[in-house]
Amino acid sequence: METTPPSSVSTGSLSRTERLDRLPVTRKHTKLLTGSGIGWALDAMDVGLIGFIMAALTVHWDLSQTETSWIASIGFVGMALGATFGGLLADRFGRRHIFALTLLVYGLATGAAALSTGLVMLLILRFIIGLGLGAELPVASTLVSEFSPRAIRGRMVVLLEAFWAVGWIAAAIIGTVLVPLGDNGWRWAFAVGVVPAAYALVVRLTLPESVRYLESKGRHEEAETTVREFEASEPTAGFLQASAASSQDRVLDESQQDAAITGSTEPVTSIWAPSMRKRTAAFWTVWFCINLSYYGAFTWIPSILASNGYSLVKSFTFTLIITIAQLPGYACAAWLIEKWGRRVTLTSFLVGSACAAGLYGLADVEWAIIAAGCLLSFFNLGAWGALYAVGPELYPTPLRATGTGAATGFGRIASIIAPLIVPPLLVFGGTGILFALFGVAFAIAAAAAFTLPELKGTALAEK
Repeated sequence: METTPPSSVSTGSLSRTERLDRLPVTRKHTKLLTGSGIGWALDAMDVGLIGFIMAALTVHWDLSQTETSWIASIGFVGMALGATFGGLLADRFGRRHIFALTLLVYGLATGAAALSTGLVMLLILRFIIGLGLGAELPVASTLVSEFSPRAIRGRMVVLLEAFWAVGWIAAAIIGTVLVPLGDNGWRWAFAVGVVPAAYALVVRLTLPESVRYLESKGRHEEAETTVREFEASEPTAGFLQASAASSQDRVLDESQQDAAITGSTEPVTSIWAPSMRKRTAAFWTVWFCINLSYYGAFTWIPSILASNGYSLVKSFTFTLIITIAQLPGYACAAWLIEKWGRRVTLTSFLVGSACAAGLYGLADVEWAIIAAGCLLSFFNLGAWGALYAVGPELYPTPLRATGTGAATGFGRIASIIAPLIVPPLLVFGGTGILFALFGVAFAIAAAAAFTLPELKGTALAEK
């Protein structure tokens, strides 16, 4: 018989979720963030590598720009489906299990892609890779968000997103070093991507399952054990701890919190329920526009530079420099998101992205290309960090992974379209028109972001 009380019943004066919300940052939090972040970085490494591999295969396989664009787009088709169904599966079977499964799927498929004998085989494997990649991101951000102390939840998720820059930089280094080695350099780059398959075992054995998920499934004894492990863990010092200690919680009981966050005193059963409709539409708009601009630009930058007369090595080196600017972008967003709040931070970085995209479209000399590219990298990836922090806060526990996954999946439609529209736009309008379009998309995303609710300092809704 179940004897341990659920979340809604207090243990002492606080429920389990409230106990988690009020904890300092412990070694268990750091381990969770790092463990999830490594998976996130491996995901980014795979996505980043394809831009370098596309540029190489255009030469080695004599591909047209249309064929090359399909290599990128087919992966995003898989990511769209993976994100949508990954969130649903995570709400049903648990965050940790689905996280490990996604790593296994895309790791094995990436290793197999190194053995591709032609374009068709590569496209099939890229689709399977996309399924795993797309499912991982909303699941990992949900898991970290549900464990993070309330006062710095946004900062923790932005720091998780910062691992994307680590993975993309790794991709740029691998692309610069391995891909130009010869006709089979791209195969060695794919072979490195098998690492996530091995890391899936680490995730399965070491990362905890979400307490909120366990309680939503009636597994209260497991939830209590996990909370006690976090409570017994040694607090850490540093940036996160100081932020948590200086922040103020909003003092509301759980029913008041849920009503304040979801706008309804009744349980929310759908992301399109009346109280959710406006935020879901705005959230999906941001996801669509940021995907269109980010993947349209960063997937094609190595190939665009190469087509403009730069050698593969030089274009890859430029891309590596531009990629490094992602790190300070994330760091700035991580600091501002608990100072300015989610909405203002996200909107500001999207406006900066729009301006940087316009500057890149006008750049015609090396220093200007690098400077504008670094600005685009800084603002765009800072916006990504803020966006991932916003998502899990918008929905209650039973719909959290579903809501973030559905928005991610919708955004992936734009990432499918983006690589396909680049070649014709380059032919008819050149780089200026292409990046003007990306700038407009960023501006639309900024307008939509400004309509989202500000949920800084609130507890995650439970129903």
